[in-house]
Amino acid sequence: MFKKILFATTASPVCDEAAKVAFDLAGKYGASIKVLHVYGLPSHGFSTEVKEFRSGQEEFADADHEKQLADELRASCDHLMGKVSDCDVAVRTGVPQTEILRVARKWECDLIVMGAHTRMDETGALRYRNIVGNTMQKVAKSSKAPVLIVSRPCTSCFWYFENVIFGTDLSKASDAAFAFALKTAKESGAKLYIFHALEIEGISAGLPENQVSLEERLTEARTKIKERYLTKAGGFDNIAVEVWEGTPYVEILKFTRERKGDLIVMAHHGKRRDEEADMGSTVEQVVLRSSCPVVSVNHEDRL
Repeated sequence: MFKKILFATTASPVCDEAAKVAFDLAGKYGASIKVLHVYGLPSHGFSTEVKEFRSGQEEFADADHEKQLADELRASCDHLMGKVSDCDVAVRTGVPQTEILRVARKWECDLIVMGAHTRMDETGALRYRNIVGNTMQKVAKSSKAPVLIVSRPCTSCFWYFENVIFGTDLSKASDAAFAFALKTAKESGAKLYIFHALEIEGISAGLPENQVSLEERLTEARTKIKERYLTKAGGFDNIAVEVWEGTPYVEILKFTRERKGDLIVMAHHGKRRDEEADMGSTVEQVVLRSSCPVVSVNHEDRL
């Protein structure tokens, strides 16, 4: 399923769980793995100094400094490297999301694994929390490869998946995410849940939606799901369809807990084209609150 996995790390404890998942996946599928750490932003002009993201200090960037960082990174992953046969470690300077996307494109990876936002109790978290969060969002928005975001310990991950949750807004952008979720469910022998949360109309005006109208929209959504996705299942029948009403990210998280979901798969883009260059409220809120890994899928050409 995966041949080249790029693990983008901040070289901090927040990425420890993501590291385990990345190496587990590489071991399971016999994939090559590249560990990438973008450690600082170069100063303007011809200066050789770099402002490191972790310390916030100006450091002199040269080959020796980068070798030291790479050795530290290898040491931190040493207990995981026995799971894989092909592992490369790279450190570089630059804008994190730009470098991650550049390496992913040049290396032609088929999965990017990242940690979520920096934890507030981590040393230095307040200083570069926004850097980590913005990087995750912008990589997920622009990556051609699926982006697996791990924010909490994952006990089963891709080895023992039982329930894969595909959250859809019924947009064309969700088609690639469905293809990824279907493929994952097939290969892991898991049950695939196709879930859609129907936003209740009229709430903003303080008026509840008419129940008859709501039931009609729920029925229409179920019909669309069957027409859009079940016809593309290719004979895979371990699928269930659920449509709930409410705030999308809340309902997805509730549904995932109820079904003991091991993985949530969602499209990065939603119906709205006027969203800012972030992950969009639904995906971002799911990533921040989910107890299981979340995959953000952007394009079809890599599936």
